[in-house]
Amino acid sequence: MSQTPSPHEMIRVRGAREHNLENVDVDLPRDRLVVVTGVSGSGKSSLAFGTIYAEAQRRYLESVSPYARRLFDQMPVPVVASIDGLPPAVALQQQRGGSSSRSSVGSLTTLSNLLRMLYSRAGTYPPGLSRLEAESFSPNTPMGACPKCHGLGRIYDVTEQTLVPDDSLSIRDRAVAAWPTAWQGQNFRDILITRGVDVDCPWRDLPKKTRDWILYTEETPTEPVYPGRTHAQVMDAIKRGIPSDYNGTFSGARRYVLHTFTQSQSEKMRKRAASFMVSAPCPVCHGQRLNPDALRVTFDGLNIADFASRTLEDIATSLRASAKTLANGKDATAVAARSMVDAMIERIDVLLDLGLGYLQLDRGVQTLSPGEYQRLRLGTQIRSNLFGVVYVLDEPSSGLHPADTQALLRALDGLRDAGNSLIVVEHNPDVIRRAEWLVDVGPDAGERGGRVLYSGLPDGLRDVKDSRTRPYLFGTVQPRTTPVRKPPGTLELTDICWNNLDHLALTLPLGVLVSVTGVSGSGKSSLVGQALVSIMARALGQKVDIDPDDDSTDDAPPPEHREPKGNVSGGTGPIKRMVMIDQKPIGRTPRSNPATYTGLFDTIRRLFAETPDAKKRRFDAGWFSFNVAKGRCPRCEGVGTVDVELLFLPTVQTPCPVCHGSRYKPEVLEVLWNGHSIADVLGLSIDDACDVFADVPALARGFDTLCRGGLGYLRLGQPATELSGGEAQRIKLATELQKQRSGHVLYVLDEPTTGLHPADVDRLMLQLQALVDQGNTVVLAEHDMRVAAASDWIIDLGPGAGRKGGRIVASGTPEAVAASEHSVTAPFLRRYVAPGS
Repeated sequence: MSQTPSPHEMIRVRGAREHNLENVDVDLPRDRLVVVTGVSGSGKSSLAFGTIYAEAQRRYLESVSPYARRLFDQMPVPVVASIDGLPPAVALQQQRGGSSSRSSVGSLTTLSNLLRMLYSRAGTYPPGLSRLEAESFSPNTPMGACPKCHGLGRIYDVTEQTLVPDDSLSIRDRAVAAWPTAWQGQNFRDILITRGVDVDCPWRDLPKKTRDWILYTEETPTEPVYPGRTHAQVMDAIKRGIPSDYNGTFSGARRYVLHTFTQSQSEKMRKRAASFMVSAPCPVCHGQRLNPDALRVTFDGLNIADFASRTLEDIATSLRASAKTLANGKDATAVAARSMVDAMIERIDVLLDLGLGYLQLDRGVQTLSPGEYQRLRLGTQIRSNLFGVVYVLDEPSSGLHPADTQALLRALDGLRDAGNSLIVVEHNPDVIRRAEWLVDVGPDAGERGGRVLYSGLPDGLRDVKDSRTRPYLFGTVQPRTTPVRKPPGTLELTDICWNNLDHLALTLPLGVLVSVTGVSGSGKSSLVGQALVSIMARALGQKVDIDPDDDSTDDAPPPEHREPKGNVSGGTGPIKRMVMIDQKPIGRTPRSNPATYTGLFDTIRRLFAETPDAKKRRFDAGWFSFNVAKGRCPRCEGVGTVDVELLFLPTVQTPCPVCHGSRYKPEVLEVLWNGHSIADVLGLSIDDACDVFADVPALARGFDTLCRGGLGYLRLGQPATELSGGEAQRIKLATELQKQRSGHVLYVLDEPTTGLHPADVDRLMLQLQALVDQGNTVVLAEHDMRVAAASDWIIDLGPGAGRKGGRIVASGTPEAVAASEHSVTAPFLRRYVAPGS
């Protein structure tokens, strides 16, 4: 775009004050690719999503009936004076929202609908089977789901071994581990005493009939309970008419576990119940989820479940062959089939161009990376043919190898050329350089950001000295000057099998910084974030959760007991411990925050408890915790806010009317440490906390570590729910740096630069290099070529994605990998490692 658009072509934002935005006024052109950039926490998302998209959604919902509004996930009403020239908006964010375990690539892209229609109208039916409706080919409908597993593909049950893991224990010694550990479990045991069961002999010595009744009965008898008495004493008490303490109701172990798993409102209770369950393929549908009749219908020789288990690339190849066969057909069935086949090919081609051909149609949405999820939604929008819409995207290059970024840019160009506007929040310099209009927010994060430093044609940013983005767009690329470290030893892993890794052998250098690279879908996360973590955890005797479905928000069945396979050949060497630092939240409720996660709040509470005023009032450290009843506000229970339910509008959070957001009782707030109440401390930024606690060594080092990680703008009490994945990961990393662990530690990070501005990446690298300098090994799965070039060793996977990947293409120093003729990564790496490039 060579010239500035006229005023009537602009979206005009006035007085935006969402989060840290400082009364921002900014004009953005329509029908252009607008990129909003700035350091992490500067206010980019507050402007793009919290203000512009939120206002567009609010206006749309005003045209919808009040009843229908309740079906939308409504954003809070933005704090802004006015927005003019705003078209309807569509948000393409990375969050998977409330996607259930039944959501798949096919359902997200609507390809499953076309496939069901194809099988219904043009499938090959065996003799005697009447034609089915499309709904009969969906495992999510009553007519299509397998009657045994209800469309899940697996059945979940318990066994005696899972319910009673140690049969040498007696019932009194909690042999039935599945029963609750508190009062209710004791209640069940007391009922068995009343019924004459020997609760003191080993479980295995009880009669089988008795064991089976205890575990599997569906009866729920009510019996008198006399706690602490033997069966004979109970019988005597009943005979003499002595009243029981209470009447208890019994539940068999299996019934208790299944009821808890399906009915409990407590996520912790459901997870505990799931730990006693095992899964197996459904014996009726054999894991294919559909009713037997639907599975008898074929297309291209496959039933619909087998067809959907193929990759998008394979499906496209198969459909193209079918299209040629159907081209000569003249009957109604052939014409309908050709129409549906053509529509599917057209939609899949868009996804193939976005580099997603390795995904299976039946792959669960919950197993997708945020970048894969957003690109699938982007591909669906490209096919929607909408016109005059503002698309707001959240870092669409997240999780993309530089080779895949070009396809993304072509897709964005296609949306714009169709007559739409794009507002993209982005950190990737390659995407930023393609902007037709650039908005730079900052200069720094939190209270030190929230201002629009520049809004205009991209080249104009060269003159904005306060911009943290400018050096990475217009500065000269500086190849690495520091020598690479030489690994003092190696770790040998063999027979690694997980996803597309097939009996992979890995030689991992120790005592250095290792980056694992490769195109999107090549197997980096499978190797680093899952297989390496799982195999090393077993070898070191650690327990590590690698469940890729951890973000599931529904009551999905427990995951299959499947884990990566592989061996550590020759032992773990000097490694004493492994630490996985991921981008999962540091907590899922507002009660978690940087102060509590790092453990620094424990020290702060002790400081307050040691003040003369606290001692006089007999306030121990517990009084200064907002999670303990004695000191917290009884109205909001220490949250600081209360929810106001509005029937047809989004739920609004307001400061607690009793504590006014402070979280504590008035008498607790009267206790001061160096002039600060405990609520004052939680309101401090980490930068300010460095000054306030400079004379407290136990705190000063911790806060300094957080500041050096670029987190000084966060408040100590900032709720975990407000933190990005990148912020959460840096808090975890800073917490690790504080611990100064003894012995060699293996640190594993999966794409740690996701969501980070290049300036923040530089800070992150300083911390990671510090871990290596302390004698540890750091392994990253990474797409950022600057990070890879700054590593000591690169392991490049590929050459392609899915089954075309999963192999080590190149391994060595950055210079060696950059010189590889077989690596897709090499050309993008050369500019950072080749002298004079």
